Amino acid sequence: MKKKQIAIIGGGPAGLMAAETLAVSGHAITIYDAMPTLARKFLLAGKSGLNITHSEDYERFAARFGSASTRLRPALDQLTPADIREWAAALGTETFVGSSGRVFPKVMKASPLLRAWIARLERQGVAIAKRHRWTGFDGRAYVFETPEGRKTIEADAALLALGGASWPKLGSDAAWVPWLRDRGVEIAPFRPANCGFDVDWSAIFRDRFAGAPLKAVTTTSAAGTLPGEFVISRHGIEGSLVYANAAALRAELDGKGTASLIVDLAPGRPLERIAADLARQDRKASLSNRLRKGAGLDAVKAALVRELVPEDALKYPQRLAGQIKALPIPLTATRPIAEAISSAGGISLDAIDDSYMLKALPGLFAAGEMLDWEAPTGGYLLTACMATGKAAAAGMHAWLEKAT
Repeated sequence: MKKKQIAIIGGGPAGLMAAETLAVSGHAITIYDAMPTLARKFLLAGKSGLNITHSEDYERFAARFGSASTRLRPALDQLTPADIREWAAALGTETFVGSSGRVFPKVMKASPLLRAWIARLERQGVAIAKRHRWTGFDGRAYVFETPEGRKTIEADAALLALGGASWPKLGSDAAWVPWLRDRGVEIAPFRPANCGFDVDWSAIFRDRFAGAPLKAVTTTSAAGTLPGEFVISRHGIEGSLVYANAAALRAELDGKGTASLIVDLAPGRPLERIAADLARQDRKASLSNRLRKGAGLDAVKAALVRELVPEDALKYPQRLAGQIKALPIPLTATRPIAEAISSAGGISLDAIDDSYMLKALPGLFAAGEMLDWEAPTGGYLLTACMATGKAAAAGMHAWLEKAT
């Protein structure tokens, strides 16, 4: 088969996995990326410990993608969490399962894995063009802004793996939306996912407790009841347990204009026991002391009770216990998408065929967060980005063979 020119536009996990999948095809592959270094969001995620995938039962894992689960399943089947761990090991990065079931590199960093990955791609003959920012089409060609000026690249097939709209300073700025929309590609509006929420805290509470973790709690929303922890921020709430509820809370805000995250501040203690223990406390003692001794609440939990529970309910043990076991935190808005870990929205899944090719633009494929799907953090996002990159690469290879 005659060697074909393949352009992969975007050097994040989806684009890199596509390049790796295609590297054995014998085609000429070039990765184009706008930034001076590849996979900047991947590196940022690794600063606090790269959560590369999740160890839970695969059937449950594959259902974590909401309405997109069925569509993503064939791609996930070809790159499962177990496959991700084997792939990382082949690059010299051993992984381990944390207490939450999340999978991390033993070194806890992204940079060694990324360096080994890029080095292997280069050995396989993949070319990498950095500081090449895609700026649209010129007929069937792709136009890039580079340090040397405008370049026009022709390719037999191309993959777009430019990310969504979160963390635009790292390269995912969704500037591509009008270029694809003008060519008939259906694109859903971008919305923040795995995001924090605004809460109208009092100045006293905000100034004293911003940055404080709320540990060993459970939360309830339409997403279900989940254990974990989150953080009080100056603007509201954020952290892993908030992100796990984010899609459900965002939908409630969109539909009703208001939403609340229900928090159990003492999940290990039944309501009646808390009520009885509170009733035994000296009424002359401060509220903080009564909450500490009667309900086992630390300073930030006690302050949250004072902040949110109506004054009249603080006086009655049964009512106060009910609030401790199901405290609504009223949310006013999502945090801006630029702060979100990921985004919902993007290229409609109806706009691509089963090989991840854009129906309106034959020969152009898309993968990763550009597509309209979302998932909770916990390794789900990264695994699906890589899986869709691999699936799109397989689709490109099949399309090129058919076109020859």
